[in-house]
Amino acid sequence: MADKQSPQGESTRTGTQSIERVVGMLRVVASRGRRGMRIGEIAATSGLPQSTCARMLARLEIEGLVDRDVATRKYFLGPLLHELGLLARPRYRLSDLCDGALHRLADVTQDTLYLSERSGMEAVCTNRALGDFPIKAMPLDIGIRRPLGVGAGGLALMASLPDEDISALYARHAASYAQIGVSSSALMKAVKQTRAIGHAEIVDTITPGVSGVGVAFPVSELTWVAFSFGAISSRLDAPRRAEMGALLHAECLAWARDYLGDA
Repeated sequence: MADKQSPQGESTRTGTQSIERVVGMLRVVASRGRRGMRIGEIAATSGLPQSTCARMLARLEIEGLVDRDVATRKYFLGPLLHELGLLARPRYRLSDLCDGALHRLADVTQDTLYLSERSGMEAVCTNRALGDFPIKAMPLDIGIRRPLGVGAGGLALMASLPDEDISALYARHAASYAQIGVSSSALMKAVKQTRAIGHAEIVDTITPGVSGVGVAFPVSELTWVAFSFGAISSRLDAPRRAEMGALLHAECLAWARDYLGDA
């Protein structure tokens, strides 16, 4: 085994750190979905110097991992990621398998339904279904990544974790949570409420005038997903939030029975 102080050990650490930085950079760019990010925003979000971000982004653009709009000077995820995703997609079909359930819920509630999948410390929106109510609450685009605990789906997913995992996760990513104004105490309070009532509730905390309800469930030993829906807050008073929580639970059980063979 190479000594930590040896050139080989140092090279290994440097290589690992480089990979971590690249992945972190792609996650930052992805966090804005289709809206893109300017280099100043990327530097502020990543915590890296702007000069470092510029060098990394230039290389990532050459490799096709990011794309830069000349007019707006915004960076977006690049074409190579799309091409690689086409190969990976058949192995990860949850968004397809949950599509029918999302649309049934959208028809019943007339509001916007989301599927969120846990990816590390983030919740990724992988599918969406729109109801018929004329005023729509759509704070999430497909592909948007947010820290666990943020939004109804993300909060439901976080509440499925043990307290010690939540504390460790928050400690590792405190800067990310601080940027969106989420404290450790507020997060744990929301987690405890979610566990107590059986579903996550978000009321005007992320987007003013928008509320949501979410329920998380496992699809394998390591994979958790969440169904959630958002609506203008006037449509989601306390009784309807409880009603929608029960509806989401029922749909999750039905989905598990159909696709996982649960009794």
